[in-house]
Amino acid sequence: MMDTLQDQNLKALALAVIKTETEAVSALASKIDDAFVQACHLMFNCKGRIVVTGMGKSGHIAGKIAATLASTGTPAFFVHSGEASHGDLGMITQQDVVLALSNSGETGEVLTILPIIKRIGVPFIAMTGNPNSALAKFATVHLNVAVAQEACPLGLAPTASTTAALVMGDALAVSLLEVKGFTRDDFALSHPGGSLGKRLLLMVNDIMHQGTEMPAVIENAFVSDALLEMTEKKLGMTAIIDHNKQVVGVFTDGDLRRMLGDNANIQQTKISAVMTPSCTVIKADILAVEAMKIMQEKKINALLVVGQNNNLVGALNMHDLVRAGIV
Repeated sequence: MMDTLQDQNLKALALAVIKTETEAVSALASKIDDAFVQACHLMFNCKGRIVVTGMGKSGHIAGKIAATLASTGTPAFFVHSGEASHGDLGMITQQDVVLALSNSGETGEVLTILPIIKRIGVPFIAMTGNPNSALAKFATVHLNVAVAQEACPLGLAPTASTTAALVMGDALAVSLLEVKGFTRDDFALSHPGGSLGKRLLLMVNDIMHQGTEMPAVIENAFVSDALLEMTEKKLGMTAIIDHNKQVVGVFTDGDLRRMLGDNANIQQTKISAVMTPSCTVIKADILAVEAMKIMQEKKINALLVVGQNNNLVGALNMHDLVRAGIV
């Protein structure tokens, strides 16, 4: 009975936290005002970087906001407020915009660097929960992220306030993304290691088999020759080419099964008689994800890659796409 009561209490506490933070985020809608628009203009017109700073939990949120800005087309980096007065202020230039986070608006480490910010003459955006604070009064623009209460029952641990600040930071980043015309391709350029980056940046020529790795036999070869080539290259198919190395067809595992069903002699049958002519081919300079779409639409597992004169330059199968992280 005791454990059941504790479990119910834990669920109730969790729901209370979610309710409090949901209300805090919902309340931000009324705070998207002219100050928000002005902050966006300052950041949009920034010729340098957005320097985001903060201490404690606000510092953690500031780091996340800087990362989100940077990955969505607004160059930004995080400077720890405590380290700023010990040399890191040198990272800030006259071309930059400073965005400082402090729920109280009275964080000592942030206040310490204000005279230097003023001397440098960079625009200063403050994101606080106190419009009457020192930071708010100093700021070029103040973004009000005040919350009615923290989710912490003691009212001490930053919870709802940090969530509200994070959401406001996302609102800034995404608004700037839209007005800058930031695209999926742009996003991929800053995320080359991610799955989206691979899908938007990886080309066929980056992963295709080339040179001696390409399976190919001359059109007057026997089926047995093609089978040897397929076995050695392990792509489940081989290109059929003429003496100018132009692709005239393809022979796949499926073609082999159909041929064996007809009881054809692999030692005496010419590959040209059982190949698939006019096969689907692709160019090397298309996206690998486009090659995947072609395979899916055609319901095939491999493609030949050709040059301008339909000459064989590479081969690609579904396993290559899987290894590259496209699938």
